Amino acid sequence: MTDVQPVLSLVVPCYNEERSVGHTLPRIVTAFRQGRHALDLIAVDNGSTDGTANEILRLSKEYPEIRLCSVPVNQGYGYGILAGLAAATAPWVGMIPADGQVDAEDVVRLYEAADGAEGLVLAKVRRRFRMDGVTRKLVSIAYNGFVQLLWPGLRSLDINGNPKIFPRSLLKPLELESHGWLLDPELLVKCHHLGVRILELNVFARMRGSGLSHVRFQTGWEFFYTLLAFRLGALARWKRGHPGLAELPAA
Repeated sequence: MTDVQPVLSLVVPCYNEERSVGHTLPRIVTAFRQGRHALDLIAVDNGSTDGTANEILRLSKEYPEIRLCSVPVNQGYGYGILAGLAAATAPWVGMIPADGQVDAEDVVRLYEAADGAEGLVLAKVRRRFRMDGVTRKLVSIAYNGFVQLLWPGLRSLDINGNPKIFPRSLLKPLELESHGWLLDPELLVKCHHLGVRILELNVFARMRGSGLSHVRFQTGWEFFYTLLAFRLGALARWKRGHPGLAELPAA
């Protein structure tokens, strides 16, 4: 990390992303340097079985903003992000995949929008123009529709659109706990319940530069099952102890 206090700790979960991180991480660092925003990029080797960790270590020697956080055994997408968030130190925190679908310059724009907003906000992207395959598009349409059915007041049409950026002070009341794909809707639903404003930025979503997507049809079934379980169980228990805005830290 650089000597300047970072304004954003950005968590990048990396599961078998040896071929991707060499392109995506430097681009994010460069974009924040050009924007004159000090960045803390936490690259999480999320139990990878390839050379992801070694590649991140190599990059960290060239880019001081990058630091490695290691998860010895993969326990899910969400678990990797939670491990990175636990190591965050900046006033703003965020998360973004290592696939390079969203341009680094758009990540900077999203941070600037969040930092310039009034009150507590969760800033995220909406991938308006997506170059995904048919399978992923079908899963995405069904998934987002199901989320809207369960939570009609949730104002987002791209629940899993990342990056997401929000104040680190929200981590304590949010009590995020999902170890799998549920982490994205958990974050949005809990912020919505607490009265945190959701700020959405339209972006162009590119195809992965390299590596493979981990989203399959079976991932869709996991989405639906875990969403229902969350709606009927964990969320209800969390709501009983979190009535809303009164307990939130000041912006």
